[in-house]
Amino acid sequence: MSNIRAAACGSALLVAVLVFALNLRTPITSLPPVMSDVAAGLGLDQTLAGLLVGIPALCFSVVAPAASTLIAKVGPYAAVTVALVGVIVGTLVRSAGSGTVGVVAAFAGTVVLGSAITVGNVVVPVIIARDFPARTAPATGLYSSVMNLGSVFATSLTAPLAALLGWRGAIASWAVVAVVALVWWKITTRRLVDRPAAVHAPPVAERPEETWAGVLRRPITWVLVVAFAGQSFSYFAVTGWLPELLRDLLGVSVTTAGNAAAPFQGLAIAGSVLVPLALAARVPMRGAAVVMALLWVSLPAGLLLAPQWWLLWVSLAGIAQGGNFVVIFTVVAQRCRTVAQTRRTVAAVQAFGYAVAASAPAVIGAVHAASGGWTAALVVMLGSTLALGTAELVATRRRGPARS
Repeated sequence: MSNIRAAACGSALLVAVLVFALNLRTPITSLPPVMSDVAAGLGLDQTLAGLLVGIPALCFSVVAPAASTLIAKVGPYAAVTVALVGVIVGTLVRSAGSGTVGVVAAFAGTVVLGSAITVGNVVVPVIIARDFPARTAPATGLYSSVMNLGSVFATSLTAPLAALLGWRGAIASWAVVAVVALVWWKITTRRLVDRPAAVHAPPVAERPEETWAGVLRRPITWVLVVAFAGQSFSYFAVTGWLPELLRDLLGVSVTTAGNAAAPFQGLAIAGSVLVPLALAARVPMRGAAVVMALLWVSLPAGLLLAPQWWLLWVSLAGIAQGGNFVVIFTVVAQRCRTVAQTRRTVAAVQAFGYAVAASAPAVIGAVHAASGGWTAALVVMLGSTLALGTAELVATRRRGPARS
């Protein structure tokens, strides 16, 4: 009976984690569909409006070390509560006020949102590694799938909501999802024992490999940083420039170019599911990593060599961007020995990786402007996907029992 109860608690916790994960992208992807209305309503120029989209990615980098410290102090479960409260407050503040007050509220709310989501980005891999050690790949795959599902919902539903509620009501309405997640989370975890490092146990000296210095000395940390930087740089580059690139290269309509984001975002769900299924079928992690890396490379290479087949390349890259997320963070869980080491490794990988990713739209835009075409920009994207694939090959090479 105790085994049945433990399994039920584990399943309930996983569901609660997935409901939480719905809130880790919806506040970000709900903004672009109504960006023109937001800019007009707040009197923002294109640069300032773009900052509202870019600030969360910057927070993902800058706030990650602080998020790791918070998780250590209060425990992973309490950190989820903090993140959800931050998402609710940030979402509501971002859509409050008009004029100068509204502009200040929009940027302040976005910073709160970005910081809260950063806590979520770091804490979910920690919970998966700690509470689901035998199911890290499927749990990570489900987590990635639900995040992408949230992105699809927000991208497709925000504009219709704005037609009914106005842009403020539309982006504020996503706070309801966070409120539901918060209630569900508190109900699910009220009887589960959290383990913050500083509360439930006397101070214990950390092992050298668990400290920040120890984590940053591990070669695998930097290999995973390169992999995640390549993954995230490519994602932000495609998200920011794919519609304009297709219009320029192929002369497709504005509507067709805009809809190109749908297979890229939606098929990430397939990639997030396919990798755990492949691993369950005893496909080696390296094999899964190679396939996902090749699918990513196919987008810039395909647009350079056969741009008329753009829908195929975009679809394959969509599968890859979901699958590679699972590969990277499953390797993190497998290569870390303790919760403290996992927590700091996740924070380091995301801090450095998102710092590189935040530059992607500007770098691709600058290369495009300087070269007067898209060939050089696509070569840069090809380099980022090749860096991702090479790093994953290194990270998934066969090793002895010791992990370093």
